[in-house]
Amino acid sequence: MMGAGRKTQAILVPEPSPARNLLKKDLGGTIFGCKDATMKECLKKQLFGLPSTHFSYVRNIEPGLPLFLFSYTNRTMYGIFEAACHGQMNIDPYAWTENGAQRTPFPAQVRVYTKTPCQPLSEKQFKSVIEDNYYAQKHFWFELDHAQAKGLMLLFKPASVPVSIKQAPFPSNKSIYCAPLCGAERKAMNSQENQDIVVAEGESKYSTERRNVNKFESLDGGDEDKLGSSSNTSSSVHDEETKEQVMEWGDYNDNIQGNHSMLNPQLNRENIKLLERHSTVKESEADMKEVLHKLKELSVERTASSSSKDCRNDNFTPCISQDVRKEDTFISPEAENRTISELQENSKLVQVIKALTERTEALEKKQAESDKELQQLRDVVEKSGRTVQGLRDQVKELESKLNSSMSLGETCIDQYGEPGKVIYLLGGYDGTSWLSAFDAFSPSEDKLMPLKPMSSPRSYAGVAALDDNIYVFGGGDGNSWYTSVECYNQRENKWALCPNLNHPKGSLAGATLNSKIYAIGGGDGVKCLSDVEMYDPILGKWINSQLMFDKRFATAAVEHDGVLYAVGGYNGDGYLMSAERYDPREAYWTRLPSMNARRGCHSLAVLNGKIYAMGGYDGEEMVASVEIFDPRLGSWMIGEPMNFARGYAAASVLGDTLFVIGGLKSGEHIWDTVECYREGSGWSISSSKTIGKRCFLSAVAL
Repeated sequence: MMGAGRKTQAILVPEPSPARNLLKKDLGGTIFGCKDATMKECLKKQLFGLPSTHFSYVRNIEPGLPLFLFSYTNRTMYGIFEAACHGQMNIDPYAWTENGAQRTPFPAQVRVYTKTPCQPLSEKQFKSVIEDNYYAQKHFWFELDHAQAKGLMLLFKPASVPVSIKQAPFPSNKSIYCAPLCGAERKAMNSQENQDIVVAEGESKYSTERRNVNKFESLDGGDEDKLGSSSNTSSSVHDEETKEQVMEWGDYNDNIQGNHSMLNPQLNRENIKLLERHSTVKESEADMKEVLHKLKELSVERTASSSSKDCRNDNFTPCISQDVRKEDTFISPEAENRTISELQENSKLVQVIKALTERTEALEKKQAESDKELQQLRDVVEKSGRTVQGLRDQVKELESKLNSSMSLGETCIDQYGEPGKVIYLLGGYDGTSWLSAFDAFSPSEDKLMPLKPMSSPRSYAGVAALDDNIYVFGGGDGNSWYTSVECYNQRENKWALCPNLNHPKGSLAGATLNSKIYAIGGGDGVKCLSDVEMYDPILGKWINSQLMFDKRFATAAVEHDGVLYAVGGYNGDGYLMSAERYDPREAYWTRLPSMNARRGCHSLAVLNGKIYAMGGYDGEEMVASVEIFDPRLGSWMIGEPMNFARGYAAASVLGDTLFVIGGLKSGEHIWDTVECYREGSGWSISSSKTIGKRCFLSAVAL
């Protein structure tokens, strides 16, 4: 089996992208970064931004997507925000610059509004939720999948807002048009930044609030048009005050049905409007309409009977002039009891309003989730339709290839005495493109028959065969490592997705032992791994197995006589000569004698009961040397070298012949040759004209 390796040339081993590059349907939320110097402007303008290199995923932001603000200054996460528009470039081309005199360094922007003011989270609190996004100790990707976004939102706790403090208004219309600002708009925005922002003591930094100076005015019983009007604020601001001045509530149905006589005569039109909005919620529409009707009737009744104006403050307590001394004022017992009763009625009304507010918010959230699930189901139906059409197209293709496939099997019978066996080649790199190709290769006839390709380009992958199926796992596309696993059924010429690996990794080795698949070693782009994962088809998941002694990136592994062998590789400091074996009866790894030379990116295969380690990279150059391990003797011996130095090649055995296919010579020189080895005959070069240039590929005989 080939153990794909770590590339030493920069052009052939691109570094991972700084972004996860999630598809739009997989994007569940986004984090934006800021510092103390820029946070104030972010919240003031209701605008978040990132450098232009992040626009690849900022453009996927749609209205309603959960957003979070991360402060690099104190490494704290703020939330919960939502996108008020689609992610765009240069909504405000001069944001976060001194007096708006320069072009913004953060043009990938989105308008936001505060969904729920919450207490900020420390990095210790949220790190475990987005742990998979950390690609360095203090750096992480800003894209969140749906599970991470939901997990992060669950960590936030709502911030308590004092009655006298009001949150700075954010746009309630999520579909706001976010065109870039013109010159006049930008000047107006910059002038606003010089105004003081009052922040409530004890609140989080991101929550911009202002003092509420409006008081409930007394009502004129003879003028119904003035019912509920405020002298200082608009109705929209008054709606917000009504929501903030609520108290703890009990069973609001009991309060409504059993206490109609206790409703406050000060009920104004703004409260009625608030209840009318809540009455549109589907699940409680009938009940709320009945409550609204009764409240309106009672309000008009009491307003008409009121003979004087009462002075009330925001906390619904009587306003008594400071110039009148208590002993000079006489209040009858009846008036005092009536005042106490009215205060109790106010409290009941506030409880009703709060109950309706919270129920409405919960129902709106459920409706949004239902709409999202419905859209996902529609996407699944559409994708299924395309899949069905693709399967129909494959029927004709399979029929045309059936005869060719049978002839390939017959060819192998004559040459190697292995009925129906061919060498399958998977993925790789041809010097120009990363390949998703999947081909059946017959060395004796020099035939290469293309089969159905994999779902994505895949190189540096592990491969193993089990029950006439081929499993390919891990690897990458030149930009990032995969966790994905695919399985090919040769009878149906069809690929199917399998459960993912537990961690993304590439340059790993694969082997089959006791009807289970093993993924051995490799790396994740940051560190080399000694991990071993085992896939059990019966359980349908990958399970962490016993760790190896050494970290082995660009390693190679094989199964022989019921035992796994892992040889060579790179441990982060240098290339290894060491080897070790795993016997499932012992359930642990055992060290073996070391090879005579260091090597990684090499190939490993079993021929006539012996293990051959061929080619690879020794830390300085590609080599052609071959070493042979005899498990019965427990020692390595030097074998006949190959004709050419090569690494990142694929190796497989048919009958009594060992084949080494393609590989890399050095730099950008990729081999298009095949070398064959037989005991007693040595190495020979095949004049293959069908393979073409190919390296970083995987191979398996089946």
